[in-house]
Parts: sequence; structure tokens; C-alpha cells
Amino acid sequence: MKKLKISGKEIRAIGYPEGPVVSVAMHEMTAHFKHASLEEALTILKQVLETPEKYVTDEKLSKIAQKLIELKTPVLEDGETISLNQNGIAFSVFGQEHIEEGAMHQMYQAAKLPVSVAGALMPDAHSGYGLPIGGVLATENAVIPYGVGVDIGCRMCLSIFDLPVRDLVQREAYFTRELLEATLFGSGGQFKQAADHEVMDSATFSEIPLLKNLHGRAWKQLGSSGSGNHFAEFGVVDITEKDAVLGVEAGSYIGLLTHSGSRALGANIASHYTKIAKQKRRLPGDASNLAWLMLDEEEGIEYWMAMNLAGDYASACHHIIHQKIAKQLGERPLTRVENHHNFAWKEQHEGREVIVHRKGATPAGLDVLGIIPGSMTANGYIVKGKGLAASVSSASHGAGRKMSRTKAFASITHKELKEQLTKYGVKLLGGGLDEAPHAYKDIEMVMQSQQALVDVVGCFTPKIVRMDG
Repeated sequence: MKKLKISGKEIRAIGYPEGPVVSVAMHEMTAHFKHASLEEALTILKQVLETPEKYVTDEKLSKIAQKLIELKTPVLEDGETISLNQNGIAFSVFGQEHIEEGAMHQMYQAAKLPVSVAGALMPDAHSGYGLPIGGVLATENAVIPYGVGVDIGCRMCLSIFDLPVRDLVQREAYFTRELLEATLFGSGGQFKQAADHEVMDSATFSEIPLLKNLHGRAWKQLGSSGSGNHFAEFGVVDITEKDAVLGVEAGSYIGLLTHSGSRALGANIASHYTKIAKQKRRLPGDASNLAWLMLDEEEGIEYWMAMNLAGDYASACHHIIHQKIAKQLGERPLTRVENHHNFAWKEQHEGREVIVHRKGATPAGLDVLGIIPGSMTANGYIVKGKGLAASVSSASHGAGRKMSRTKAFASITHKELKEQLTKYGVKLLGGGLDEAPHAYKDIEMVMQSQQALVDVVGCFTPKIVRMDG
């Protein structure tokens, strides 16, 4: 088997800056991914470059990630030094037997913040950066940028069309073409012709200097999707009985399901305000990534405005994709179901107003609809929240990873992925081994662990899946 050969020139060509990080990247890739192809190695490096914060705990990529973060982080003046509480707030854990130790540790740290008042950990949880993925944390008058996450307002959106499901097989080429023409994937992807949407006219873009500089790029990325686990897919929606909230008659339908977030706009907002939060409030060790901004101080007000704009932008990206495809289908959807994750909301919890951070968690207030996807071959579920206080009215945002991206690349073969796709009758456009079904937890187990949090009102089975690559 050939060994990986990768040059500094090739690493710089994908956007890595001049300096020690290039040689570190060369060394780490040839040491840990020596049997990967050049294309696979560059794909991994692009993902680390886009969001290095996600890889600081990765056993093979942490050194590269740390170097990239150092380059982005300015030297800051000393801020307020804050200690964690000795005893943290109590929080509920759902499906604890399936949650890794690292995610538990991160949640215990978050529970010790002086501003924390309530929390919960979802059954799809795994280690993140700051708050774990699948972590829910309610705070008093404070917002934690890395409690929200890098991809602000990452979102699910499902359109249900009254079309015969046999068309997905009989007219597969047609639906494939529509997915390819209506979407654009990739971390740096931009449209030549910008779409039009009222979100780009928001006054917030001109009120905050950071956003003013991001407006042009955001417009060119409007209606696009990112890399990693972002997707657009056609599948079969099955409704066993009519639900009063969903309002769709029992039957089988064609569904269009998308998953993506706020692109470069959200990533830049997260990075900028996390630096400010860390400057203002210095926390010990790994807890430093949980630095917060108060909502009655200028920086906190700015972040709140920017975060909400990023959420509106993420929503607009989905709506543009769905409108394009609905127009081509010549159909109006019977209904649309959508929900954010990676966001913070002002909510009432046990009689008080709190800021609820859901980092990779779905809002599940009483009768609130949402979508919880599985994997490219596993069912997803349309759910209705029960408003359980113990979960801070939240549920999982998916099946959750059981393998890191690097482990997936190293342990899953293209043959195994192809066999899974064939077994479940799924056509994959793009995608990579890091998103193979093998890398995810069992969605049925996850749903079993959160029966107290949501009711299932419908099922989505993927058939034609579009991803980056």
C-alpha cells in the first residue's frame, strides 16, 4: 500500500497560512494518516482549518488545531479571574450508558459555572469544545459563545410534498438533478449569482462593525450548505396517524430534508466574541472555553444581536433551497417543519427567565415540532416536544457520533460504505467515510432513551442524499 506524500505547497494551496503550522500539519498527517490518499488527507486538513476548535481534543489532529487557534487568537490583557463553584448544579442525563466520559466531564465543568442554573445532557452527546455536543445549559443573564457553538443556528428543515413515493425510484435521475442544481456544498462554497432574501437587509449588518465586513461573503453564501455532516436529501415521510399539531393526514409522502447552518457568518461571530469573553472572564483550564458575556453589557448585547442574525440567516439558507426545489417540482409543500440547534434562547424555566443554550440539542417545549435525523441510511423522526423541565425542554439533535472523523477515516472502508448504501437502497451524491453510517450511534437506541422528552409523529427514510465531496 502506498504511503501518503503531502507537500507544504499542497497544504498552503487549501488555505493554510505560512508558518510552523504547515510543517506540523505535514508531520501529523504522515504520522497518523500514512495510508490515506492525498485527497482524503487534504479533506481532513480543510475540515480542521475551517473549525479548529472542533479538533483540539482529537488525539491525531489536536496539534494542528492548536497551532491554527494560536494564529487566530490575539494577545489579550488580563481580565477578571473567575473560579468554578466547588459543587455544580444538578443536571439530568438521558441515555447515560451510551455517553462517553469526555462529554460527562465537560458537562460537570459547565455545571460549576457561577452563572449556571439548570442543565441536561442528551442521549446523542459526545465531546465538543466548551459545552459538549448534546449539552443543554441554562444561565442567568449570561450567554456563552461556545455554549452556542461555531455553527450558529445550525438547523433542520423538512418540506413534505403530496407526491407518490414510487417517483423516487422511477424518476431517480430527475430528483438527483434537482438536488445537484439547487444546492452548493463545501466550506468555502460561494454562488456567482447571489440569491435575494430580506435577511440581507437587516440593519444589524450595519450596526455592528464585524458584521459589516462579513456582509458581502454572507450574501454570496446565501442558500448554500457547508461540509461535514451537512446534507440535503429526498426521502419517504411516513405518517401513521394524523397529529393535530403536524396537521398531515396519515400516509406516505416525498420529503425534502436539509441540515446546515450559518456558514462563515456564524463561524466568524463565534470566534470574535469568544475571544472577547475569554478576555473579560478568565476561567481555569479547559473551562476557559465556557467564558461568558453578560446580557447587560455592550459586548453581550452585540453578541446576542449577531447570534440572532446568524440564526435568521441559517433559516434563510434553508428556505432558499426548499423554494428552489418546490418550484422545480411544481408543488407547494403540505407543511414545513424546522428547528434550530446550536443556539441560545430566552425562556422561562421554573418561574424565572433564563438563557438556554442548546449545543446540538433540539427545542422540545410542549407541542413544539422538530426533526431528529439518524444517518444517511437510518430513519429520522418528526417529533413533538413534551416540555419536560428535567430536560430543560430539550431533546437530542440526531443520533450522535460514536466515532471521531479521524477514527472513521482510519477504520471504515469505501467497500463497507457502499455495502451499507446498497443494503438500504440509498443513492449518495458526495459524502465521505467520516459521515458513513458506521460512525453514528443507533438512532433507535437514542429515541428509546428520550421517550419522556418527545412523542414521534412521523418518520423520514433517506433515499437520495447529497453531501459535500
